[in-house]
Amino acid sequence: MKFKVPMIMLFTILATGCATKKSSMYNYGDYSESFYAMKKETNADTSMEWKSTLEEIIADSKSDKLRVPPGVFANLGYIYLQANNTEKAVFFFKEEKTAYPESGRFMDNLIKKVEVQG
Repeated sequence: MKFKVPMIMLFTILATGCATKKSSMYNYGDYSESFYAMKKETNADTSMEWKSTLEEIIADSKSDKLRVPPGVFANLGYIYLQANNTEKAVFFFKEEKTAYPESGRFMDNLIKKVEVQG
């Protein structure tokens, strides 16, 4: 009995000592939930919720000093493109390209298409 209590305490200390809060590289917020809601039932409300979620992710990421997750700027740019706000669309496509240079070729093609249409 004397041996069991110290072993249980030691195990508890070791187990809790190894459980550290891991900081995330990205803050996705409600990305998945709002995207799913929009795809499940596309209407003005779900589209506005999706746009608000993306803007919130960007704001929260910047305030938490985290990188904006990949694709968030591009998705927001696409929303603005659908709303015929080509200036903001190009701005967010450029933000995506700056944050993720590997998306450069794709973003450049989108920007070129927007500029040709506009």
